[in-house]
Amino acid sequence: MRITMIVDGVSYTDEVEPRTLLVQHLRETLGKVGTVVGCDTGNCGACTVHVDGHSVKSCSMLAVQADGCEITTIEGLARDGQLHPVQQAFHDNHALQCGFCTPGMIMQSIDLLADDPDPDERTVRHGLEGNLCRCTGYQNIVRAVQDAAHRLKPAAEREREAVGGGE
Repeated sequence: MRITMIVDGVSYTDEVEPRTLLVQHLRETLGKVGTVVGCDTGNCGACTVHVDGHSVKSCSMLAVQADGCEITTIEGLARDGQLHPVQQAFHDNHALQCGFCTPGMIMQSIDLLADDPDPDERTVRHGLEGNLCRCTGYQNIVRAVQDAAHRLKPAAEREREAVGGGE
């Protein structure tokens, strides 16, 4: 079956088997190996990508279902040599150990922050519930998401908070 999708800003048209998972197509056909194959059951979240702006576990979606969609992978986040603010926050807060879960955690965190730009710890933990990390206790991951929320706020709002003029 012929499908067309935009992945990380580039349009691709490919022939795919109807049973090909989106994660397989991204990795094996398009070379987007930052999208990790974890459990193949949708339980771990390592394969999370954005489909039309929302996080999706790519091991639970067929490539044909993404026909006509815009996909963003972990490789598509950095711009002009600069990490996305969530990527930078994960780096700065040591929110990874082995790094296997990190692409999915970052992609899910971006979606979480789009829904709630100022989440408390409980909200972050709930928002990342479908993404598993086997190495950490999640403290640094939660800290990174909250740091990223701060980084994503407009500069004027950050300045007001710094001088005590915030809410």
